[in-house]
Amino acid sequence: MTQIAVVPGSFDPVTLGHLDVIGRAAGLFEEVHVLVVHNLAKSTAMFDAVDRVRLIEESLAEVGAPSNIRVGEWTAGLLVDYCRQVGATVLVKGVRSGEDVAYETPMAIMNRHLADVETVFLLPEASRAHVSSSLIRQVATLGGDVTPYVPTVVERALHDRLR
Repeated sequence: MTQIAVVPGSFDPVTLGHLDVIGRAAGLFEEVHVLVVHNLAKSTAMFDAVDRVRLIEESLAEVGAPSNIRVGEWTAGLLVDYCRQVGATVLVKGVRSGEDVAYETPMAIMNRHLADVETVFLLPEASRAHVSSSLIRQVATLGGDVTPYVPTVVERALHDRLR
């Protein structure tokens, strides 16, 4: 039986912290699906879903990610519906703080209830624990240097978008 995990997120944009968690998941599971999902709590996106998928794929190539990672998007329903469709039994969530754990825990319990899908929380490298996509967008929008926190392809895309 192939152990398939899904790493969902808005990835707007993907950061080195995301890539760290994705890489850790790829070392734990036979197949990892990185899934751009629509977050109802976030109304405005800097990049559309197609661009985010492309940026993730190019970023994974830039860092030399393992070949057991697939990238896609999901907008057609519950995340557990996607899990059922591809045979995934695990969701992987990167958490940076207790606040993230508190936010993710009710969803993890609901996903287990709805589809018997477990959630695994992974911590990013400590040097990236303070980085979020929203912080990257804010710093980039105000002209700050985000190069230590994002892949080169994302830095260029942010620069092009904000010109």
